Parts: sequence; C-alpha cells; structure tokens
Amino acid sequence: MDKILVLDFGGQYDQLIARRIRAAHVYAEIKAYRAVSPAEIRAAGYRGIVFTGGPHSVYAPDAPTCDASILTLGIPILGICYGHQLLAFLAGGTVAPSESGSEYGKTTVRADGQALFAGIPAESVCWMSHRDAVQTLPAGFSAIARTEQCACAAFADDRRRLYGVQFHPEVAHTEYGDKLLQNFLFGICGCAADWRMEDAAAAAVERCRRTLAGKRVLLALSGGVDSAVCAVLLQKAFGDRLTCVFVDHGLLRKGEGDLVERTFGGQFGIRLIRVNAQDRFFAKLAGVAAPEEKRRIIGTEFIRVFEEEAKKLGRIDVLAQGTIYPDVIESGKGDAAVIKATTTSAACRRIWRFPRLSSPCAIYSRTKCARSAGSSACPRRSCSASRSPDRGSACASSARSQRKKPTCCVKRTRSSARKWTRPILRCGRISISPCSRIRAASA
Repeated sequence: MDKILVLDFGGQYDQLIARRIRAAHVYAEIKAYRAVSPAEIRAAGYRGIVFTGGPHSVYAPDAPTCDASILTLGIPILGICYGHQLLAFLAGGTVAPSESGSEYGKTTVRADGQALFAGIPAESVCWMSHRDAVQTLPAGFSAIARTEQCACAAFADDRRRLYGVQFHPEVAHTEYGDKLLQNFLFGICGCAADWRMEDAAAAAVERCRRTLAGKRVLLALSGGVDSAVCAVLLQKAFGDRLTCVFVDHGLLRKGEGDLVERTFGGQFGIRLIRVNAQDRFFAKLAGVAAPEEKRRIIGTEFIRVFEEEAKKLGRIDVLAQGTIYPDVIESGKGDAAVIKATTTSAACRRIWRFPRLSSPCAIYSRTKCARSAGSSACPRRSCSASRSPDRGSACASSARSQRKKPTCCVKRTRSSARKWTRPILRCGRISISPCSRIRAASA
C-alpha cells in the first residue's frame, strides 16, 4: 500500500490535507515535525511528503523546522503555505515579509501548466493566507505560478521533485485544489489509488481483536458520531467485554437520552450503563455565561461522573476514546492554538484522575465512516450517530460537508434543528490506551 507522510508544522489544516489525500484513495499518515527523523522516513517507504502550513515565520528563532537532509532522500515533497516557505528556506532560498503586504482570501492565480498544474486552467481561483513570501528561489527552482501580489505563488524543482504552493489546495475555496493534489499523488509520486476507508475500518476491528485479546474495555458514550462509531467498531472486536457508560447531562434534545439507550443497549446489544446526572450538571452551570467556561465545567464534571461509575466496575484493562478530527484540531493539537475545549479532546484527558495511562498504542483508525463505511455500522434512521449532541460542531460539519458556510449556527430554531439531524459521519479516530487497572480515583 502506497502512503504519504503529512509532516505537521503546527497548522490547523494538516488533518484536512490528510483527508483530501485519503479521499483520492491514497493512505496518509500525519506526524509532528519533531517526531520523525530522515532515517525513519526513508525506512517507512513513503511515496511522497507534504510539508503543512502554519502561522509561523521561517526566520523566527523558534520556528518549527526539520532536518534539511529530508530534501535529499529522493522522495517527492509538496510544501503548502508555511511548508512552501520552509521548503524554499531549507534549500537555500530567502523568505521575508511580502513587499506588497499580506494576502488573504480568494485570489486569482496564474500558472505555467507545469506538472503540478497539469490539466488546470492557466487562470483559476485559489485561497491565500500569508504575510511572508519567498523572495529568492534556491538554485534549481523556478516559479511556476503567480498572483497579482505574489511573484512566487508556486515553485518547482522537477529534477529533485520538490514543489511548493503558497496557497491552500486542500480547502474548498481553491477551485482546482483536488486536481493539484492528485497531480502530486499520481503524476509526481506515482501512487496507486488502492486504499479504501472500508478496508481500514475492518482492519481496525481486527487489530483491536488481535492485540487486546481477553481485555475488558471501557468507553464513554455520548451518542454523537465520534463515540457512536467507536462503540460499534469496538463491539465487533470485543463483544460483551466492552462496557459503555452514557452520562446524560441533560443538555441533549428532548428524548435524545432515551434514543441513545434504546439504540445502543437494545438494537446493538452493547452493555450500556446510563447515568442520569442532569441536576448535577445544571447546578454546576448555574450563573455561568462564558461559553469556554461552560465547556470546561461540562468536560470536567463529565469526567468526574464517569470516574465514579468506573469505580463500580472492578477490573478494566483498557480505556477507549472516540474523537472526531474537528475536536482534535479545535482543542489545540500539537503546536496549534486552542480554538475551543471539547469534552473528548486529548487536552481534556490530562485532568482524568485514573491511574497514569501510557501513550495511545497503535490501535487506532482514522475511520471516515462516510456513507459506504459507516452506514452499515450506524444506520442513519435509528442510530443517534446521525444526530450529534454537539449542535455547534454538527452544524458546522454539515455545512462544511456541503462546501457551504455554516448559516444555521446563528439561531436555534425548529428549522435549523432539522439541519442538525443530517448524518455527520466525518473523519474520526479510535484511540485506545492500555492501563494496568482502572479503579478508585484518587481524591
């Protein structure tokens, strides 16, 4: 199976880049720039590398960077935004604040029709977001696209197969972004489109079954898409050795808690414990107006209630967590800034009072669970995975899936509530962390 390395330099688009690559049926792995060496990259057999964007300046003392020897591995590289600037900088070029100022939003780009732009019109719309720009190209590089304010909107070194674009091809606003990425994947890297999300979901179930044979698993189930998909996949792997705890905090739609209990406990036969903790949450939230403070209170109280229930279960070997990518990104993944805290995010896990967990083991699947892979696991009419309790995320995700700006987030009317019920089966991840024993929490 061919695979692409997405090297994360602290931007919030790395997950979207990987998703676009996987949508082209090529597997993508995301790794932090600090986490992988040139030798490891060579040994892993990647067909190509993508340097992602980020808010930094390459000439800043604390700028995220990587070993310049990556450029000599003979593996094609595509730099995007900050990655475009870093690639030029590492190869010996210069980067400085743009002489014509920052460039942001939809911009007309004019390309020379080189390999990266094959099949793309000479003029098209791209999405720009930058203050700095490549001022001097390294030896062997040539500019292959430009905008009115940016003389080097894209460059290429065809001999070494090094390419960079100042704009963002992964976003919907770039007209031919998917085509550009496909040109890199297939025309330059020579990848085969042989990876399918359905196969990845089945492989995740098998890995769980094989690696954690005989283990008892505990999962916090909300009924939203992230934990719902995780629960169904884990049920296939572990059967009655999976226990789900559903903390009903009283902030769901009317009847939603009953639907979660009926669907997962009844239809799927999952061992489910429902905790009715509405009064407890309402008391904690009384008088609180700030949204971020509400999120913090809800997340913390959710964990405290979950811990209390876990004490009663005796021996538990594995704590499982299902998290959708938007939660990971918004909670400040890697070096990225925090947009908003989420109950199931990695950042929130730091306040669990369970015994210290090891790093998540390699039993995870970025399960897109879109219609083909997830429909069998989460029937849209009966499973509350299609009715995410996180209304804001559901609304925004639905809008993004239709490539429209979220317009139903402003007022929670009856009509907008119907929009929230659209199936939001997005890219997700199962993260399973082994622990020696989950029992009484420390005070």
